[in-house]
Amino acid sequence: MPISVLLHISNEEAVIGEIEQLPTPTDTSVTLNNPRRRDDKELTYLAETVVSVIWPMHRINFIEILPSREEEELIGFVREE
Repeated sequence: MPISVLLHISNEEAVIGEIEQLPTPTDTSVTLNNPRRRDDKELTYLAETVVSVIWPMHRINFIEILPSREEEELIGFVREE
């Protein structure tokens, strides 16, 4: 099952996409499928037909793991008064 992530890349805007599994400490790169900007627009520096990109780990500042659609439906905003 793909995991939706937000990659924060050095000196670039963050990129959203899916990965097959979380990187381990020994990985040297991350393969991101369906890369796009936060607003779901295409990345201008990639060809239109690109479906996967491999980024080296030394270019990545950190990775945010986004909730899946099922998790978003289960966990909603709760306000207690």
